[in-house]
Amino acid sequence: MRIMSKKLRDSARGESCTLNIAGICTYDDSTVVLCHLPDESHGMGRKSDDIVAAFGCHACHDAIDGRAGHLSPEDREYYARRGMVRTWRRWIERGLVKVPA
Repeated sequence: MRIMSKKLRDSARGESCTLNIAGICTYDDSTVVLCHLPDESHGMGRKSDDIVAAFGCHACHDAIDGRAGHLSPEDREYYARRGMVRTWRRWIERGLVKVPA
C-alpha cells in the first residue's frame, strides 16, 4: 500500500528547507518542495511514500538525490533523517499529522 497525500506534498509550499545541508543549502524558500527520501517503499520508477520525505530547497534536493553536492553515504543519511524528523514536527504543529496522546 502506497502512502500518498496531496496535502502533505502541497505543505512544502512556502516552508523553509528542513534538510539544511551545510555548505549546500540556499535557504531559498521559493524553491522548497517535498523531497522523497530513499527507503524500502521506493523502487525503480517509484518514489518513496509521502511520509518518507523532507522539505528541501533545490540545492539540498539535488544533493540528497545524488545529482550534486557529492555527500558521503553517512552525511546523506544524517541529513535525510534529520530533515524528515524536522518535517514531521512541522506537520504535527500544523495538524497535518496527528499523534495520539
